[in-house]
Amino acid sequence: MFLADPSPGLDTGDTAWLLASTALVLLMTPGLALFYGGMVRTKSVLNMLMMSFVSIAVVTVVWLLAGYSLAFGADAGGWGLIGGLDHLGMAGITPSSLTGHVPTVLFATFQLTFAIITAALISGAIADRAKFGAWVAFTAVWTLLVYVPVAHWVFAPGGWILSKLGALDFAGGTVVEVNCGASGLALALLLGPRIGFGKEAMRPHSLPLVLLGAGLLWFGWFGFNAGSALGANGLAASALLNTQAAGCTGLLGWLLVEKRRDGHATTLGAASGAVAGLVAITPSCGSVDLPGALVIGLLAGVVCSYAVSWKFRFGYDDSLDVVGVHFVAGVIGTALIGLFATTAMTGGPAGLLHGGGLGQLGRQLAAVAAVAVYAFAMTYGIGRVIDRLMGFRADEEQELAGLDLAVHAETAYDHGVLGHGTTAHATVARATATSVLTHSSDRTPSA
Repeated sequence: MFLADPSPGLDTGDTAWLLASTALVLLMTPGLALFYGGMVRTKSVLNMLMMSFVSIAVVTVVWLLAGYSLAFGADAGGWGLIGGLDHLGMAGITPSSLTGHVPTVLFATFQLTFAIITAALISGAIADRAKFGAWVAFTAVWTLLVYVPVAHWVFAPGGWILSKLGALDFAGGTVVEVNCGASGLALALLLGPRIGFGKEAMRPHSLPLVLLGAGLLWFGWFGFNAGSALGANGLAASALLNTQAAGCTGLLGWLLVEKRRDGHATTLGAASGAVAGLVAITPSCGSVDLPGALVIGLLAGVVCSYAVSWKFRFGYDDSLDVVGVHFVAGVIGTALIGLFATTAMTGGPAGLLHGGGLGQLGRQLAAVAAVAVYAFAMTYGIGRVIDRLMGFRADEEQELAGLDLAVHAETAYDHGVLGHGTTAHATVARATATSVLTHSSDRTPSA
């Protein structure tokens, strides 16, 4: 994301585009909820949806109270590590305050939507087995201690990755994708695998929901990437076209692998491939030309179609492939800026294939490594503390019965709980729900 040079005067066109982009990016989190919700089993659909929706509320409060100030306030200490406290509670920001040619309050809200979906993305790595209360607490702490510093490093004018290292990240390959992927891996390792992982089939219960969610994500991604130009201009238009191109080649790349490897091109593969391509182009959409975008999307679709199977080989249960898609594609898209960046897009730095040498590639890899290591270590530490204090993993009985009934006392579908099925079925379902809810309150959180 490139912050415009501060200059007087509100641009109504830029402001209108950023207003629309903010709404588009916020819509991505409900889209993610449907995408994830369709991928889990019926017994935990509502819990999966709620993990995304509650992230909207929690992250918003944290961001407005302190997150924005620490991420985008004047650099504290001159090291490029964290912002200051001048804007706690959005203090000092008025309707007339400008960031570039748009209202600062709008810029802050646009950035808020990025923080929201980054936190929500992590939930896919621990689907079906996390305590809801622990997730709420984790989201608040993680946003403040992990997302906010990384956002300052990469997006703020004084951030060390942007201003000192010189790595490029137009819309969040490190801040969003590598960050959530490394964090998701840390939590997946901390909580351990789901009961039956690797032994039982855990297929998506609703592929239509998955495709609907993917479609909403794709739609919102235009605001995510093109909105990061912070203006209604040619850079935004190029970022939008690159986003569309990479999403399409990511989809096609995944399907080609599936067809060759398994003999079938699946709907889940189409949705996952599109997301992989969109993830990969996120950091590079403002730095590469159209051929570069096509190649980046294709590589992401192909590589991620193999990467999602790594969890079975290495034994970590990344439930909904946050690592295999978001982390891997985020690394691909961020690193390949070092190959495909063009001066016409960046206004300066160029990649290896456009006469820029190896320097930019090295800077991109250094940024990926720094964010990945920080996010993994901090997330594991935060998760460990929360696990000690209140228990992070759901009780075995709750996990087996399904978190929808155990945690929310609801079901996504009619299984007779509300009396619409047979009498016998309804009686058994009510008894199961009552038993789970009663016993869950008596259990002691695990250390």
